[in-house]
Amino acid sequence: MTGVILDGKGVAKKIETDLSQRVAKLAARTGGKKPILATILVGDDPASATYVRMKGNACERVGMQSQKVILPQETTTEQLLAEIDNLNANPDVHGILLQHPVPPQIDERACFDRISIEKDVDGVTSHGFGRMAMGERAFGSATPAGIMRLLAHYDIPIKGKHAVVVGRSPILGKPMAFMLLNEHATVTICHSRTQNLPELVKHADIIVGAVGKPEFIRGDWIKDGAVVIDAGYNPGPVGDIELSAILERCAAYTPVPGGVGPMTIATLIAQTVEAAERAA
Repeated sequence: MTGVILDGKGVAKKIETDLSQRVAKLAARTGGKKPILATILVGDDPASATYVRMKGNACERVGMQSQKVILPQETTTEQLLAEIDNLNANPDVHGILLQHPVPPQIDERACFDRISIEKDVDGVTSHGFGRMAMGERAFGSATPAGIMRLLAHYDIPIKGKHAVVVGRSPILGKPMAFMLLNEHATVTICHSRTQNLPELVKHADIIVGAVGKPEFIRGDWIKDGAVVIDAGYNPGPVGDIELSAILERCAAYTPVPGGVGPMTIATLIAQTVEAAERAA
């Protein structure tokens, strides 16, 4: 048995084709106005700059606009909050992305939570998380929401399955667990300090690696026929799961790169278009 490749790159291209049509229709209804995603980059981290550029390129591909706000490394919490307030008040801006991480002197949670829930297209606010967890309408955190889109595209069964999420970050592991729970999976949340982690992983029908450590989850922990989602972001072409050891045994898997990453950006753009449609 060779696992089905969950081709996030290919699915993202299909999503962008649909979004291009929606953006064109929206512009026709609104006198030529297009959705705008505002991105805020604080400091000079090269990886963050690359991510922001990739998101701007995605906006261009679907006919949207991006508004870049670049702030110096020494920016304070109060200065960043003021920038977010300006974007919240701008009716032409439909989505706001604060690139993570911010410099250590900034209260990141306070700044995330300052983003208007109507413009929280990256799904980072506490308000949005709470609504999502309760099954209410909210923009989901982009990476787990992208994973859910990918699973739906490939008709991966979730209802009644045992999902194990390894990772507990507020914008990946925790929302991932609640999204799976909302789709009627039985969910176990683990992390790098979980005792007997290999035994817990062996029970997973769906395993999500989101712990941020290269190949932390070993292939021999994963049972035959599992669906393997690697959401790890690490230097080099390697995720959080030892994928090479399970390619011939799993039911399906996300490659690294080309799996989860493209779906994160596609979901961010899709949620910005949805925000613009609501505003119109």
